[in-house]
Amino acid sequence: MLANKHILLIVGGGIAAFKSLDLVRRLRERGAQVTPVLTKSGAEFVTPLSLSALSASKVYQDLFNLTDEAEMGHIELSRAADLIVVAPATADLMAKMAGGLATDLASTLLLATDKRVLIAPSMNVRMWTHPATQRNLATLQDDGILVVGPNEGNMACGEYGPGRMAEVPEIIAAIGAALADGPLKGKHIIVTSGPTHEPIDPVRYIANRSSGAQGTAIAAALAALGANVTFVTGPADVPPPMGVNTVKVQTAKEMLAAVTSAGAADAAVFAAAVADWHVANAGNSKIKKDGAGLPRLDFAENPDILATVSQMTEGRPRLVVGFAAETDDVIANATAKRLRKQCDWIVANDVSPDTGIMGGSENAVTLINDAGAENFPRMTKADVAAMLAGRIAEALA
Repeated sequence: MLANKHILLIVGGGIAAFKSLDLVRRLRERGAQVTPVLTKSGAEFVTPLSLSALSASKVYQDLFNLTDEAEMGHIELSRAADLIVVAPATADLMAKMAGGLATDLASTLLLATDKRVLIAPSMNVRMWTHPATQRNLATLQDDGILVVGPNEGNMACGEYGPGRMAEVPEIIAAIGAALADGPLKGKHIIVTSGPTHEPIDPVRYIANRSSGAQGTAIAAALAALGANVTFVTGPADVPPPMGVNTVKVQTAKEMLAAVTSAGAADAAVFAAAVADWHVANAGNSKIKKDGAGLPRLDFAENPDILATVSQMTEGRPRLVVGFAAETDDVIANATAKRLRKQCDWIVANDVSPDTGIMGGSENAVTLINDAGAENFPRMTKADVAAMLAGRIAEALA
């Protein structure tokens, strides 16, 4: 997929810049041509010589270099590539992109390009969670910028949390998905997956029985068809797929916030098993069994994510797909749910204990839409995902 593809790699300033060297090497191993652009701050972490040696290409740094402008020019440089990758994408670079600034070679290339752009954010956890950065992220996603990461982990500064640049294999997978010539290329699709955990106290929670395997398979199948997938997942048993923008959440409220901040989407698939209720009086410390009787738990309804998106008056995805995990009267209950939520499709399945579907590797689904109910035989969850991804591609064609 990457053979003979031309990648323009912009290396921002940050400790994660060292990963860009490995990224260049792995891209070259796969037959890609890499042209590096090194920012002034990026040159504090990696050298032009190392990038040039690994890429076998000239490294561009200066917007006003007369030789570079005479030979190629920043406008041609910005448009000669098949894909522009920014790794690491610092908070400063993201802000410049969101604001349309062109103050150096990197930001000028990003403003002048007519090609797709993939960013791999990397920054301190507080910088990543700052409202300004999150506003910039939402703007970039609305503009069609692809995002991979960031991951959670220990920071070079000693803090822990989201902000670590995605690992090189993840970036490679995202590049492959961005360059895939599938029927969903250029489409943004949101997929929710896994359970939600609603706290009772700091050590206990209520949840649904979901491994996240089906939602994960759907996200992977959509990415394989070329879609730009925003994957919003609760605490699942399976790792998220590569080549998607993963957003990890815990609660239903966090999941709704992640979905609504993901930007405009062509389709949304709500495969998550969202808890219907949360504990309104959740404790800030562990509730003790002290012999005084059972604790009083006051339950309140969680936001209805599927209904909220289905009933949006502005910015509603063209196709909204819900899931109905039922144990009784599966088709009737799922059909009623589709009408009640006002989504376009419902994927219904029987999750009675004797089916082994909840937490298993297989699924048997019925696709319900305006045309009626279409039953599918029992198959692996990967095959269910491929079937559904194909149907979504047909609907969005």
